[in-house]
Amino acid sequence: MTEDPSATPADRAGRPDVEKRWDDPGAFRKAALYVAGVVVLAAVAVAAFLATGRDSMGWALAPPAVLLLGGVAALVIAYRVYRRGGTWPIWHGAAWFLFALMLLALGFPLTLA
Repeated sequence: MTEDPSATPADRAGRPDVEKRWDDPGAFRKAALYVAGVVVLAAVAVAAFLATGRDSMGWALAPPAVLLLGGVAALVIAYRVYRRGGTWPIWHGAAWFLFALMLLALGFPLTLA
């Protein structure tokens, strides 16, 4: 029997894609540090927004934009890890966490009204 060329590395390794044991402390540490870095950048954007007197739409949109770009980048990382057969759900969770924070940060532009 020949190997399926469309099978992902995880399939070829014998692990089903729906494996529920995602115990990978190294990947979790990397994802947590990534999320912390994005949150710090968003906090800097919030500080800049508050320091400008809350009258700049650009600074008001900066925190949600930073979190949105961070979430999209985390999804790209998740896809790359998936293609290598790694524990991609950790990065997927990081992306959704950043998207949830982005929804909260969308309130900053409302403070201009």
